[in-house]
Amino acid sequence: MRTLIAGLGNVFHGDDGFGVEVAARLLTADRPAWTDDVTVRDFGIRGVHLAYELLEGYDLVVIADAVSRGGTPGTLYVIEHQARPDDAPATMLDAHDMAPDEVLALVPALGGTLGRVVVVGCEPGEVAPTMGLSEAVARSVERAARLVVDIVRDASTGAAAPADGTRIGGSA
Repeated sequence: MRTLIAGLGNVFHGDDGFGVEVAARLLTADRPAWTDDVTVRDFGIRGVHLAYELLEGYDLVVIADAVSRGGTPGTLYVIEHQARPDDAPATMLDAHDMAPDEVLALVPALGGTLGRVVVVGCEPGEVAPTMGLSEAVARSVERAARLVVDIVRDASTGAAAPADGTRIGGSA
């Protein structure tokens, strides 16, 4: 089973860099060894690059990103992406500022197909021009990395996946 773990976000906009930090954590030496069929990449704000990478065909894509859903900063969410038949890519005015839904909608327009897509999102506290994550979001990076590892492991063994919209409290 081919799996892509994609960290998304803008490290120059505070908590928007959450997904990039999760990808970095998943690439450190203290993570379990990934098999050859698992790719971990920091895509940052390069949404078009992610769309083209998805054309390679993955059975599972796990996206780590900041996700605003009205919760307490640091709250983690597991969200199953559900493509709608009317999904169409937005006009690309800024290829570096594409939301994940726009990137995923672009894949079929480019002739590709999507496998299962799961977003591990974190409620941001501050998204403004600044470097570094807020304290609440920084505390959630390790938990998010463990959650990504669990999702990949469960998918490869056929174990039950977290329910869509699973909310995992504020930061510890």
